[in-house]
Order: sequence, then structure tokens, then C-alpha cells
Amino acid sequence: MQAAPAGPLPLSADAPFARLWLGFLTGRVMVALALLVLQGAGQLINQAAAPSVLAVCVAYLVATVVLRVLSRKAPPSPSAGPQWLPSIGVDLAAITALQLLHAGTMNYTPLFGLPILIAAVMGTLTLALGTTAAVTLLLLGWAWWVGQYSTGDEGQRYLQSALTGTGYFIVSYLVHQLATRLAREQEVAQQSQIAARVQTQVSALVIQNLTDGVLVVDETDVVRIANPAGLQLLGGVALTELPFALTSTAPWHPLVILARRTFRHEQPQTADVDLLREGQSPTGLHVRTWLTSTRNAALQTHSERLCVMFLHDLREMEARLRTEKLAAMGRMSAAVAHEIRNPLAAIVQANALLEEDLHEPAQKRLAHMVQQNADRLARIAEEVLDIARVQHQISHAPASTVVLDETVAQIWNDWQAQDPARRRAVVSLDTGATQVEFDAEHLRRVLVNLLDNALRYMGPEPDSLSVTTRNTPAGQVSLQVWSDGAPMDKSVERHLFEPFFSSESRSSGLGLYICRELCQRHGASISYQRLNRPTTRGDIGGNAFTVGFRRTTRPADNATLFDTIVV
Repeated sequence: MQAAPAGPLPLSADAPFARLWLGFLTGRVMVALALLVLQGAGQLINQAAAPSVLAVCVAYLVATVVLRVLSRKAPPSPSAGPQWLPSIGVDLAAITALQLLHAGTMNYTPLFGLPILIAAVMGTLTLALGTTAAVTLLLLGWAWWVGQYSTGDEGQRYLQSALTGTGYFIVSYLVHQLATRLAREQEVAQQSQIAARVQTQVSALVIQNLTDGVLVVDETDVVRIANPAGLQLLGGVALTELPFALTSTAPWHPLVILARRTFRHEQPQTADVDLLREGQSPTGLHVRTWLTSTRNAALQTHSERLCVMFLHDLREMEARLRTEKLAAMGRMSAAVAHEIRNPLAAIVQANALLEEDLHEPAQKRLAHMVQQNADRLARIAEEVLDIARVQHQISHAPASTVVLDETVAQIWNDWQAQDPARRRAVVSLDTGATQVEFDAEHLRRVLVNLLDNALRYMGPEPDSLSVTTRNTPAGQVSLQVWSDGAPMDKSVERHLFEPFFSSESRSSGLGLYICRELCQRHGASISYQRLNRPTTRGDIGGNAFTVGFRRTTRPADNATLFDTIVV
């Protein structure tokens, strides 16, 4: 039950408070109906006509029914005011009129308890005490009225009215305090319920979007809750019907053993397990488990023990460690390259001066070898330093425009000419003379990098590689490089465009990172999708890298190139 607090309540009261208000209104209707029935029966039995009393009962019934029908679900403001006249005011007036007009021994004084209860429960303390004071004054006035037209002990009548009023004051105060406490507890309960609901939603959202798998297993080896990552690690098949038993599939047996060990020892467990599937490579998992409660705590709280399992893909963990190592090596390499440049410049200069005094062919060949290797070391040092300067260089590169199809065709021809027998593709250029905002040399680096990556993984068929440009009706211009290579591992796909991340041990992992930086410099985007494309062999799935350009209508011009970034 919800009661009114000491302060004003908004009209949007909660459901229990609204039901209590409607209950009071219904009770008033029932009281009015009972009064009318009793008055009618009394007049029929006693054969004494009292039309004024009957009229008051009828009027009171009509007023209560009208208020019950027209009243909103929310009660009036609890503060004292005219909004209480249709309810408390009508009650006081009707009961007083019945008490004055009734000629028999019937006493209507107990009915004053109804408006007092309404004021104490639904209103403020001021309204409750004010209503009680009005009832007390009416009782004292009734005692004076009776004394004017009858004989008897007036002091006793006044004392009776005073005692009744005092009792009403005590009841009014206690009921209001009880209602206020119940309202406060109801408010705290509602806040706790809202907080629990929000916490549940947040927990569910976090679990759903965790990259690590989460399983909640009970003592019968049944999975109650599982997030998408956990289902993926269990076998890559979406198990939509929860719960399901871990014992239903043989490869999950190591997880069953670990869950049972957790329940038995009542301690967190950590282990590396392999899920062995027939015809597939083993899936290595790092598993950590926790119990929601111990056996004794579960018995005391009458709750259920659950085992929460966190599944981490060992391949991704190893790739993350390798990425951190490569990043550290990259920083160290940049520092080493910076220190090499100065002595290397001295060697080149000294070799050039020495070569001027050499005349024998053998000595000239040796000097030439020194020059070639020194130049090679200088290029390597510059390449490493270029990576450290890539952000500065890209941010200071001037804006320029290119005709997309013409530029892509030139880059493709240059790249294919290096190995025509192997570098074959289906080239479809459909943007015509559309210009895009991009530097020509930057576009060359992006496209060559994507082509080199595709060449490394594509099949031997003539249509294993495709280069496509497209202009959508919405004006979106894009370049796509597609190859029929094998699907990427999810742990690799998530980190494709991060620096120093690669699925190959001999790769620096900088190519796609620089492609992304170059695209962002020119307001373009680059993304990866696994797409099916029609080929002569049918629809074949492959890896597609798509560059979305920002279209421009400016004339193409020659851009100033910044220092070379070797990818």
C-alpha cells in the first residue's frame, strides 16, 4: 500500500497509491448506498416520513457516484485546499446534515471517521489535523445544539464530544504517521526495483557485447546464460534455445569437468583447455570460473549455486601479446634508425671523397659496393622513421583531386606489369570521369597494398581477384578489391587496421594501418567485409576491402607529395 508523504505528491502517482484513492471513493459510494437503504427501510418499518433525511441520503449518494466516475486515477494534491471539498467537504456536510435532521436516536458520529481517514492517509498532516479539528468543532456544536432543545447533563455531553475529538486526533496522527512510513518504504522499494532493473539491463548489455565468452552453468551441467561470443567459441553455431546441456556434445567435455571441479572445491578455477571437433582444428581456450555463492550461503538464502565461466580465445591472447611486442619493437627500431643516420651519412660522405682518388677498377667496384649498401641502410632507416612521422606527414599533405577510374587503371597497369602471368584480375571501372578527393600517390599506396595482400591469399583462377569502382545513385563513390581467399579469423578481423598487428610472423602489420590513416586524411573510409561474388565457378565467398570516397566537382590538379611511406 502506498500512502502520501508529508510533502505534495505529483499527479503521476504510482499504481498502489492510485488504487487506494479509488478504494476510498468506492467506500464512500458504499456508505452512501447503505445510508439510503437503512433510511428507506427505517421509514417503511416505523411508518414515519422523514423526507429531508432521505433527500440528504440521495444527494450524498449522487455526489459520491459522480466523484467516483469523474475522478482521475491520481488523487488530488495532498496539501490542504479546495480540491478536497468534493470528497472530505461533502462527507462533513452530509454527516452533519444527517445528525441535525434525524429525529430518532440514530447517532451518525462514527461516520466522521471516514473523512478523517481519507485526510490522514491521502493528505498532509495539516490536512489531517485540520479535518479532525473541524469534526471536533462539529461535535461540540452538536452538543450545544442538543442542549438548547433538551434537558440533561450538558457537561457530560461536552465531555463526550471532547473525548471523541481527542480520540479522532490520536487516530488521525497515528494513521498519518503509519501512511507516511509505508509511503517512504514503498518509495525505497520502487527505487531499489528500478536500480535492480537498470543493473540487470546493464549487466545483460555488457555480457552480450563482451569479446570474451561468458557461460552460466548450474550444478546439473546445464547452461542457463550464454553470450554470442561464448556460443561462437563453443562451435560457431548459434544455439538459440537456452538452456542447453554441456554434456550433449563431446567436445565440450573439458568444460563440464572444470565446472564440476568448481562446484566440488567451491574455489575459482583456471585452466587451458582444447575443444576437439571432428574434422576441425582444436580450439584453444583459457577458462576462468567463479561460483555465485557457496553451498552454505545458498542454503541460508534459499538460492541456487551457479558457475560463471569466462572463455578467452588463446589465439587472440597470443596475437595481442605479439602485437604489443611488435609495437615495442617498432618504437625501438625508430630510435635505432634515428641513431644510425648520422654515422651512416659520415660513411657515405667519406666513401664519396675516397672514390674520387681511386683509379683501379677493383677498388672502384669496392667503393661502389660500399655506396650501394650504405644507400640501402639509409632507405631502411628512412622507412622506419617514416612510420613515426606518418601522422605529421598525413596531416600536412595538401588536398587534391583525381579522376578515379583513370588513376585506378594506371595503378593497376603498373602493378600488373611486374608479373603479368600471376597478377590477373577482373577489372570493372564504372565511375567514368567522376573525381574524388584523394592524392594520386596516396591512392597508389592504398591500392597497391590491398592488391599485394590479395595476391598473397587468392586462388589461381583468372577471376580469383577483382578490382571494382562503383558510383551509387546516392552519389557514394567506392573502390573495392575482392579476392577469393579463406575467411579471416575473428581475432584477426577485429584488429585489422591496428598498427603492428599481423597474422604473419614476417609482416610488420603496418600496411592496413597506413591505408586507414591515408583514407581518413582525405575524408574517405576503408572497411572489410566477407562477401560473395558471381564468378565463372558460381557464387564464391571472398574477402573484400572497400574504400568509400568523398565526391568532388573540383578540377583535378597535381598534388605536392610528401616523403615516401613504404608499406
